[in-house]
Amino acid sequence: MNIEAALADMGIVNAKAVYRNLTPAQLTEHALRRGEGTLSNTGALVVKTGKYTGRSAKDKFIVDSEGVHDEIAWGSVNMPISQEKADAICSKVIAYLQNKDVFVFDGFAGADPKHQKAFRVITELASENMFIHQLLRRPSAEQLENFREDFVIIAAPGFKCVPEIDGTRSEAAILVDYEKKRVVIAGSQYAGEIKKSVFSVMNYLMPKEGVFPMHCSANIGKDGDSAVFFGLSGTGKTTLSADPNRKLIGDDEHGWSEDSVFNF
Repeated sequence: MNIEAALADMGIVNAKAVYRNLTPAQLTEHALRRGEGTLSNTGALVVKTGKYTGRSAKDKFIVDSEGVHDEIAWGSVNMPISQEKADAICSKVIAYLQNKDVFVFDGFAGADPKHQKAFRVITELASENMFIHQLLRRPSAEQLENFREDFVIIAAPGFKCVPEIDGTRSEAAILVDYEKKRVVIAGSQYAGEIKKSVFSVMNYLMPKEGVFPMHCSANIGKDGDSAVFFGLSGTGKTTLSADPNRKLIGDDEHGWSEDSVFNF
């Protein structure tokens, strides 16, 4: 199935153009042409995230569907939203994307092939597409040809929610629907929401496969011994794991299986 047909199955139709798995150079050209950012004196793409300069944890909701209701520890962190409200916002976001350029990145999370998950990330902005291109594992030509996603993430920062109608806390919303296998990110241009949405999905899926998901850094010694460093943001995980005598596995999100510690 070609990408246009796959998007049409989701209801995303009449896009101005659909771009799939472009290179960083191509995405940079699109971002500059569209006014998303500028180039620094070293050639890096510089973009502004708008009012949201970090994650908006209080705007994140999990869809309280029958299939997952008893699996979630509901509370101030895992806040519920009804299936009806989530579907309504998703439909509005999909309608919002009509007549706009749509950027698609198909890739994988999980360095261990046994526990790898396929993500289709659909973004309104070229710059956000490049962000996730640099983070997820990129498919080979054959993998891209036969790609079947496990989860879809739609990021539309230009769509603003109306709390009184949509049941959200603000104009921004991150809606994680584990049953329908989709995440909708609206109203926030902070690209880290995409990354953390991938982590949220892996946090939910990995324990079902006997894998412990971890927010940590990790490295490995010459004899195959792994070290894991836990801590809140800014407490030194990355610094401690960057040991000149050990190989870095990763500095943020990992899984611990019976066989290995692997980067998401």
